[in-house]
Amino acid sequence: MSLISILLVDDHSIVRAGFRMLLAAAGGIIIVAEAERGEAAVQLYIDKKPDVVVLDLSMPGIGGLECIRRLCSRDPQAKVLVFSVHDEYVYVNRAIEAGAKGYITKNSAPEILVEAIQAIAEGQIYIEPGLEKEHPGSSGKMPEELDYQRIISMLTPKEFDIFRLLAKGLTVHKIADEMCLSYKTVANYSTQIKTKFKVSTIAELTHIAAAFGIFQNTAL
Repeated sequence: MSLISILLVDDHSIVRAGFRMLLAAAGGIIIVAEAERGEAAVQLYIDKKPDVVVLDLSMPGIGGLECIRRLCSRDPQAKVLVFSVHDEYVYVNRAIEAGAKGYITKNSAPEILVEAIQAIAEGQIYIEPGLEKEHPGSSGKMPEELDYQRIISMLTPKEFDIFRLLAKGLTVHKIADEMCLSYKTVANYSTQIKTKFKVSTIAELTHIAAAFGIFQNTAL
């Protein structure tokens, strides 16, 4: 059986080192390239043509969701597995909508990671058991909350990332540094996001984000 080649995308070197050890022990899987940012991952994908891309969602620069979108726009057959700290439905849903073929959490057992990679390499969809939850807005929500869920689902990947960071209390300057964008660009996005939600304050954005489980996990 041929080896499954992996492009690993995570901005934490210690996480990538753990990956290497885990996958080396598993056998049958080889990491052919690593990237810290989505921009580099897109170029490496073109150069290395890996069987599966394993990536985190929370990265500086374009971020994980936009990286997935760009990979899949360049290669509709791209096989992307998200490996994230976030276990909330909204993240799983947005990753799959962006084109990911699988989603597991960093709290999952090592064998889950290997199983997911093997399944996706074979053309299957793999969602970690327990993550396919009922849609947050499918029952028991007030009409205005249903509208918020619709708005969240329609945010672009960059809008979603900025919404999440604003709701967590990061300043526009900090977000600009984190995402490698200009202050003016982030400020414009902030205004657009508030307009879409029909709110005027960050506190209101935070309330909406909390209600829909956007940042139950505090890690960025």
